[in-house]
Amino acid sequence: MAEFDQEYVEYIVRAIVNHPDDVKTDRIIDERGVLITLHVNQEDMGYVIGRQGQTARSIRTLLKIVGAKSNARVNLKIYEPEGSRRMRAPEEVAAMSGSETSVDDLGI
Repeated sequence: MAEFDQEYVEYIVRAIVNHPDDVKTDRIIDERGVLITLHVNQEDMGYVIGRQGQTARSIRTLLKIVGAKSNARVNLKIYEPEGSRRMRAPEEVAAMSGSETSVDDLGI
């Protein structure tokens, strides 16, 4: 299997992002199997994760199949830099939902 799993992840992700040159992976092998850490441009994070995580889940499923062919357990970790998740202001949430929303409604 060598590093086919790593190349496979890079190939898939480069096809769906706007900054394919920024796609990088790290591959670590330990007693639990292979861990591939994916690094992408911050602007492409939404494309890689997808709605409700569906794209990331699909990539992980394909990767498990690639690993199963060689009896290896392969996991994918998507690297997210510290502070990359932006908290939305209550006004932004209300504007997106199209209704009035108070801070109490959001549980903030």
